[in-house]
Amino acid sequence: MAAVQEHSSELDAAAAACAARGARLTDLRRDVLRLVLEAGQPIGAYALLDRLKADRSGAAPPTVYRALDFLLEQGLIHKVERLNAFIACTEHGHDHAPGHSHPHQFLICGRCGVTAEIADPAVTEALAAAARAQGFMATRATVEIEGVCATCAAG
Repeated sequence: MAAVQEHSSELDAAAAACAARGARLTDLRRDVLRLVLEAGQPIGAYALLDRLKADRSGAAPPTVYRALDFLLEQGLIHKVERLNAFIACTEHGHDHAPGHSHPHQFLICGRCGVTAEIADPAVTEALAAAARAQGFMATRATVEIEGVCATCAAG
């Protein structure tokens, strides 16, 4: 129950942001978002399903995938493609607009699996400029950088 309390303000803010846009953060969607927040690192859909079944025995893969699609659409989570997993959006001060496209990149530690979201507009602009130079109009880019985190590098 402590984890629920730990993320209650984030969940309430997410519900308010959805409501302001005429969308509804249902109990199921809220539960899935809570589980993503509790994970603290990228988590796959089937791991979410296993955790969700603790409270909702009838949960099935389509249930989780529909909730994840909604959370992605609302800008509350990101998909880390390399890991085929989901992580809460940590962009501070971001309004979590639907379909948001704030610049984000992921740093993925190949040793411990820790994944950090960074938001560097210069990286996004450099990629867009390189694409434009080739006559390509980029609509979305997710940069995932694999390496070793500071903790693992120090150990």
